[in-house]
Amino acid sequence: MIKHHPSETLLTQYCDASLATSLSLAVSIHVDMCPVCQAKVAKIEASNANALFSEEPAQFEKSQTEKSHLLEEFELNVLDMIMSDDSIDEVYEVEPVSIKVNEHNYQLPRALTRISHSKFTQVGKLARSRVALDDGALRSSLLHIDAGGEIPEHTHTGFEVTLLLDGEFSDEDGNYVPGDFIWQDGSHQHTPLTKDGCLCFTVVSSALHFNKGFSKLLNPIGNLIY
Repeated sequence: MIKHHPSETLLTQYCDASLATSLSLAVSIHVDMCPVCQAKVAKIEASNANALFSEEPAQFEKSQTEKSHLLEEFELNVLDMIMSDDSIDEVYEVEPVSIKVNEHNYQLPRALTRISHSKFTQVGKLARSRVALDDGALRSSLLHIDAGGEIPEHTHTGFEVTLLLDGEFSDEDGNYVPGDFIWQDGSHQHTPLTKDGCLCFTVVSSALHFNKGFSKLLNPIGNLIY
């Protein structure tokens, strides 16, 4: 069962279309996987709609003549478009898209099917594919950890969102299942590890900071590899 969800603030910003693209994508995928957040989003959207239609009528008042003119113009434009377009609209279903990582097949969430991503780069038991989003300082990736793999203990110089898509992993705070949405920042440190392997969608705003052993050697070039 999914235990980790976006905050109420994130869900509200998602419904208001005010989130950065990467974060909006992460929330969208989670909502598709999570009945609890589907209900929350529906409630927020209903509240937004009620607020819109209950605003003071004076804000939208127009003279009856102007209203009639606009309606007539709209109807003529619609009729014009209908008469001038002989093409037939076809409805296409979104075809499932699968990827293969180290002999493992994964079906991508619908929200990722039309977004390109790079080839996976393998380092030990970790493989990463950069998701092609132009989103300023934010970096989005598909992260695969092979069975028995772990990411060395680290904290964050910015924030990191991890959305588990397939498989399971654990860290010092517990176990995670598909759909879990984990937000961490500089106040957290953890060592994610997986017994059977997993695939995640991640969003980071800055480099990770490794805390122990040889992994600390990566810190001077952290901004280049995050």
